[in-house]
Amino acid sequence: MRTRTASCTCGQLSVRCVGEPQKVSLCHCLDCQRRTGSTYGIAAFYLRDEVKAKGRANIFVRSSDSGHGVKFHFCPDCGSTVYWEPERKPETIAVAVGSFADPTFPAPTQSVWNERRHLWLPIED
Repeated sequence: MRTRTASCTCGQLSVRCVGEPQKVSLCHCLDCQRRTGSTYGIAAFYLRDEVKAKGRANIFVRSSDSGHGVKFHFCPDCGSTVYWEPERKPETIAVAVGSFADPTFPAPTQSVWNERRHLWLPIED
């Protein structure tokens, strides 16, 4: 079974993910734009028992655009958000795809909050 490791910029906080993600989602919501400093965020959703965290993490809790709570885990040293726990899907852990630093990582299977997509971005199929 395939194992992937995602980590923060400094390497202090990491998660080990076993198997393939349940889904990979590209999100155009304004909160993901703010979290990433980019025009969207991309998350890989794994079943909770397939993810093992290592290192220290600070936690930031906020409501999502859909109104459900989300608990973000980020490195207290470099500030990178590595993973989060979506309240509406308690059986899953979402991992920031960029934290895997793997250009061969599976592509998104869905695109959400497209109405908040920057107009100059190509439209996803």
